[in-house]
Amino acid sequence: MSTEPAAINRQMTPFEWGLVSLLALIWGGAFFFTEVALVELQPFTFVLGRVGFAAIALWCVVYLSGNRMPTSFSRWRAFFIMGGLNNLIPFSLIVWGQTEISSALASILNATTPFFAVIIAHFLTTDEKMSKNRVLGIVVGVVGVAIMIGPSAIGGVDATLLAQLAILGAAISYSFAGVFGRRFADTPPLVTAAGQVTASTVLLLPLALIIDRPWELPMPTLATWGAVFGVAFVCTALAYIIYFRILRTAGATNLMIVTLLIPVSAIWLGVAFLGESLTTGQIAGMTLIGVGLLAIDGRIFGVLRR
Repeated sequence: MSTEPAAINRQMTPFEWGLVSLLALIWGGAFFFTEVALVELQPFTFVLGRVGFAAIALWCVVYLSGNRMPTSFSRWRAFFIMGGLNNLIPFSLIVWGQTEISSALASILNATTPFFAVIIAHFLTTDEKMSKNRVLGIVVGVVGVAIMIGPSAIGGVDATLLAQLAILGAAISYSFAGVFGRRFADTPPLVTAAGQVTASTVLLLPLALIIDRPWELPMPTLATWGAVFGVAFVCTALAYIIYFRILRTAGATNLMIVTLLIPVSAIWLGVAFLGESLTTGQIAGMTLIGVGLLAIDGRIFGVLRR
């Protein structure tokens, strides 16, 4: 599942950290769009709209930019595997899981993604091996997410075990996708993003038609259409261009730390646009996440050893 290694456990540049932060901000906003859309839409119909409209937008951008989509069977087979690992499986598990547990608890469980990524990349790659810095940073970061969201999110642990396992399954699927996606290093991120969401659309279409029967639903309101377009064009099309750009140069393990930042971005969006206030626990949690990210990056330890 690996590509040719560029560097072993490489540190991200400031530009790559900026891209990770931007991606976390975009995906943090996806929770708002999802909450609005699921009032009127069934889960698979919503997810199909998300990847379907994103695919249309990305194909247009691909051809307007002068790029072309690949035609080889092997490349499209890889797109379908990536679409399953990065969209179909995790999206479906998360949507179902959030019908049984709170979004806060789901965020905590989803924040374990980089921990699984470290383990999977260690065994399936030659250049992203496990290190003490990375393991320590991820553990501290996950603890920070738990503290930031608060103990109330843990309620109902025993009663909702399957839902929690579903979110963890999504985190594992995302981690495999990050490692598998390394093979697209020779493909422009725009083309890879278009191929992935196109494959995801094909995979999701029969599920939405068979399970949700969307033609029997009332016509969505303008608010729902706006949420679907927002999550499709911004949180999927644009987000996956950034995703594959980071993966191409920074690697799977570095990319997966975005899940630690998503709850942080969601909280700051609430403060900025909904008039919410920060609690002491949220500030403490964000501080621990910052410490964890510094540990993953590793440069702080190099400075301290001097």
